[in-house]
Amino acid sequence: MITTAPKEDVTKVLVRPLLMNNLEILDSLFRQAVSAIDAGDVTTLERLLATHSRLMRERLDSPGAWLRDKVGNALEGFFRQPYLLWFVAEDPVRNNKLPKNIAQVARTIIQAAEREGVDNLQEQLEYALKLVSWSWVARKCEVQIELIDVLIDAGASPEKNPNNALVNGNFTAAAHLVARGAKLTLATALCLERWGDAARLAQTASASEKQFGFILAALNGKADALRRMIDLGVDLNSPSADLYSHATALHHAVCSGSLDAVKVLVEAGAELGTRDKAENATPLGWAEYYQSEGESDDAVKRYAEITAYLREKSANSTSSTVVEARELHVRPSLEECERLANDLVEFVEYLAI
Repeated sequence: MITTAPKEDVTKVLVRPLLMNNLEILDSLFRQAVSAIDAGDVTTLERLLATHSRLMRERLDSPGAWLRDKVGNALEGFFRQPYLLWFVAEDPVRNNKLPKNIAQVARTIIQAAEREGVDNLQEQLEYALKLVSWSWVARKCEVQIELIDVLIDAGASPEKNPNNALVNGNFTAAAHLVARGAKLTLATALCLERWGDAARLAQTASASEKQFGFILAALNGKADALRRMIDLGVDLNSPSADLYSHATALHHAVCSGSLDAVKVLVEAGAELGTRDKAENATPLGWAEYYQSEGESDDAVKRYAEITAYLREKSANSTSSTVVEARELHVRPSLEECERLANDLVEFVEYLAI
């Protein structure tokens, strides 16, 4: 007996290969266009855009190994289904460099999209600016400011991007974005050391805005900014729900490599034994990690100084806790016992070095 497949199954069988072939074609086109972007090859890029208008309007839904193997998890996160324009930022990092004419490359893509009347160009521009603001590679290659101008001139809004720039220590970019019309926030004023503006903005800032500014200042190693926020009564040991909420200001100050910032927080009473929610590590643990992973002799030296300082403070903290409990003739609380146990472990590790 001969049976036939249901009509809908036959349709799937016929359509699936066509769909897969279409995705593979788009992936191949993206690979060629991105290679042209990376090389600063405007002529090849213009030819590809003129021949394949889908490069200007479609997202790369199914990237091949050429991209997956380089950026990995970013394709499931902040670089999910990228547009071609987004590759001008080099964030996520693929090559750790950008061509000197990358602003012209970006302008080429934008102008081609404008000629085609691409209806999602605004969406592309807005997120491209966010990526460029983040990009430390663009900063390192001295093309960040020109890229920012190209995108803003094309219609991208600078709003909120100064804070995005400062997440990766792009101070010049943050200041330029403010100059191009972005609203100055408390966090940005603190990190740019605009103390008059910071004092003014702090008067009306919410608790969450203050905590965000405090954490961003710690991340950038801004000791003076931290002092000012501590004077305003921010919570030393609370993370910011809006920025790397897995860790405290002290963790982030360690990450910055600034011993001065670390000292400001410790001397103000920041908890030494708090563990982050990602790696379950204390600030000392972070310092030891960054010391071991230092990319230069200067970085290793800076983190070694922070490590030594935190070890000394952790040892002193452990000793004082024991003495205080004995003098008061009281049993420490469960929370205090847990902190003491963590401190003792670190103290033993310190003695073993």
